[in-house]
Amino acid sequence: MPRLPHRALLAAVLALTALATGCPEKKKAPAPSPGGGAAETTPERMSPQRAGVKVPLPQGWSASVAADDSFQAGPPGKPVLRVDVQRGEGAKMPSVEALADSTREQFSGFEVSLDQEEGDENLALVRITLAPRLDGGVIGPHAPALLGAKRIGEDLFLCATLPGADTEEVRLATEACRDIQVQAAPR
Repeated sequence: MPRLPHRALLAAVLALTALATGCPEKKKAPAPSPGGGAAETTPERMSPQRAGVKVPLPQGWSASVAADDSFQAGPPGKPVLRVDVQRGEGAKMPSVEALADSTREQFSGFEVSLDQEEGDENLALVRITLAPRLDGGVIGPHAPALLGAKRIGEDLFLCATLPGADTEEVRLATEACRDIQVQAAPR
C-alpha cells in the first residue's frame, strides 16, 4: 500500500499536541525501559519513573525511544505507533468531537473518511482514512491512520500512527492506545 506523506502525519501529531495543550510545544515523553512483568502474549514496556507506564503491545511488536524522546512501537524494523506523554496536562484532554473536527481541519488538503470515533471523558480515538487531493481533481492513494488521546490522572498520552501503517497495524495501535495504563511503583 502506498505511504501517506510523512509531513501529513507529522502535521497530525503536532495538531493533536496543539489541540491538547493549546500550543505546539511538546513536553518530553518518559523513556521506556524493557521488561516490566510483561505477559507472554501482550508484551509491555515500563517507564523508569516512579509510576510505570504500561503500553500493551501486540505479539511480535517491540518498543523503542526515538531521538525526540517519543515512545514508538511496531513490528520488527517498522515503527507504527507513536506515544507522547504530557505530564500534568490531563485537564487539556480533547473530546472525541474536538479531535475529529481538528483532524478535518488539519487535513483540509485530503479526502478524509472518519472510520471510527470513540471516546469518553478520558479517551478520544479517531481512526481515519486519508487520500491526498492531487492536481486536476485526482485523489491519491488511501492510507489509514489513528489519532488519539488518553488521560490518566493528571497526565495526557497522545497517540498517532506513523506513515506506512496498514489497516491491521492501525487497528492494533488503536487497541494499544486504548489500553495504556499507569502502574504504581513497587515499594
